[in-house]
Amino acid sequence: MNLQALLPAPGARPVEVALVGAGEFGRTFLSQVRRVAGMRGRVVCDRDGARAVETLRAIGIAEDDIRRCDSAKEASEAFEAGRHVVVEDSALLLDLPLSMVVEATGIPEAAAAIAEGALANGMHVAMVTKEAESVVGPLLGRRAHDAGLVYTPVDGDQPSLLIGLVGWCQLLGLDVLSAGKASEYDFVYDPASDEVSAQGRSVALPEMRALWDVPSDRLADSARQRAALLADFWHRTVPDLCEMTIVANATGLLPDAPALHAPIARTVELPDLFGLQSEGGLTARRGSVDIFNCLRRPDELSFAGGVYVIAAAPDPETAGLFAEKGIPVSADRKRVLVHNPVHLLGAEAPMSVLSACLARKSTGGAAPQPLVDLVARAEKDIPTGTVFELGWRHSIAGLAPEMLLSGEMGGAESALPYYLLPGTRALTDIPAGALVTRAMVAPPEDSVLWRLRAEQDRVFTQ
Repeated sequence: MNLQALLPAPGARPVEVALVGAGEFGRTFLSQVRRVAGMRGRVVCDRDGARAVETLRAIGIAEDDIRRCDSAKEASEAFEAGRHVVVEDSALLLDLPLSMVVEATGIPEAAAAIAEGALANGMHVAMVTKEAESVVGPLLGRRAHDAGLVYTPVDGDQPSLLIGLVGWCQLLGLDVLSAGKASEYDFVYDPASDEVSAQGRSVALPEMRALWDVPSDRLADSARQRAALLADFWHRTVPDLCEMTIVANATGLLPDAPALHAPIARTVELPDLFGLQSEGGLTARRGSVDIFNCLRRPDELSFAGGVYVIAAAPDPETAGLFAEKGIPVSADRKRVLVHNPVHLLGAEAPMSVLSACLARKSTGGAAPQPLVDLVARAEKDIPTGTVFELGWRHSIAGLAPEMLLSGEMGGAESALPYYLLPGTRALTDIPAGALVTRAMVAPPEDSVLWRLRAEQDRVFTQ
């Protein structure tokens, strides 16, 4: 496909985009938009207006070209004058002649409200806040479709990139056996010192030498040994499972285990590791989502944050041709690795904006369904009255994430989606090991996210 076909025709009205959330993703997005023909990103909303102004300055916008606005009238006048508009209240965006709102606050409650408001006012929505997407993405996608709009995740973030890679494979007739992403953290083994470095620290691990170059029929056992040796490091994070929840709902690929397998593995091992257990691999089902932690030497390319598909090889001869070109293939020539080892944050997001605004297509699934939910299991005893809050890397203290099929959720006593928990209060003692259920917590008052989730549960169970 000639992707430049997505660009507006010369002289056409530019695609006008507002960014909500001027963080790391937002900054890279605004910087890239300036370089894309036919797009303009002149409107930035952030509850810290000074941060939004500083973000615009950092990408080269002159001070006298930036207007901080406190009313819809001021925002409209500044926009019509061709200035860069900064607002702190997202409601001030709704009367501007925008094509799309890119929601990147990272706050699930705010993201849900902003997306609902934008769709109600005829604007496409690109959802960067995966925490909200994991809870109500299917409903927002349905609302957008019914209104003739597009609701999409964004390229540059792993869910959209992985959904696209899965679709690419399926378009070519490749049978997708497993798909996933690398965690953000490599495990780097230095054979000169027998040390493994990860997550900001190093440990002496001479045992890794025997677990480095492993025959294919021993890989599954070796992955378990590596995990045991490196048990003091985390192997999965809440964002990892959140992203795979989105992919599952968009593609129909399902988790093989509630916390995924998340092996510590070399890239070349993936076609064997993500085979079926009956074939010596890790998985019990075909068509699964998972993650892995990239194990590599210091001189090897990182896979951190990249996405991959394990596909059935068309035939042994074709698999052999793939192998000759350096593509990892399983020892039995039945599976092949297809991968994209990079994700470029907001620098890639214009692709999703153009796809939505000009081609009227999401770079996510065509019609996501609530097949899987990210839920929470208590890691320790949680006393009555505990208020759950988002913390480091958007995790909630004391709660471990798991992925459950939505059919295992239903009812007032069911497991609660993980990102419905921020702002709730425990109504009872929650014992270690228990799934957190709806009956255990008091929801926050007037929550848009809770209201939309209740609507999604009704809409998709009719």
